[in-house]
Amino acid sequence: MELTPAAANLVRQLRATHGPLMFHQSGGCCDGSAPMCYQAGEFRTGDSDVLLASLAVEGVAERVPFWMSRSQFEVWAHTRLIVDVVAGRGSGFSLEAPEGVRFLIRSRLVGG
Repeated sequence: MELTPAAANLVRQLRATHGPLMFHQSGGCCDGSAPMCYQAGEFRTGDSDVLLASLAVEGVAERVPFWMSRSQFEVWAHTRLIVDVVAGRGSGFSLEAPEGVRFLIRSRLVGG
């Protein structure tokens, strides 16, 4: 899993404003499978979630955990996931929403 430079810049900005962060991505209804960014601990994870990665972001003191629902993980298990940012509003629950941008996942197949 990796972050594009634009996503890393946004994570740094959000970290400076909100403190330690976390991501969660579900296969849910509201924003589909968009990654949601929260203050660390703001979203409760459980047995139906998988800790996919702990992202090291230059300029951020702590790693940023990236959780994914187990059902979504099973679908994307053989892909390389890339967190990116695009213009436009995503969910009102994700920290980047007021910035007029939203995180999204790009993927690449791994292996052949």
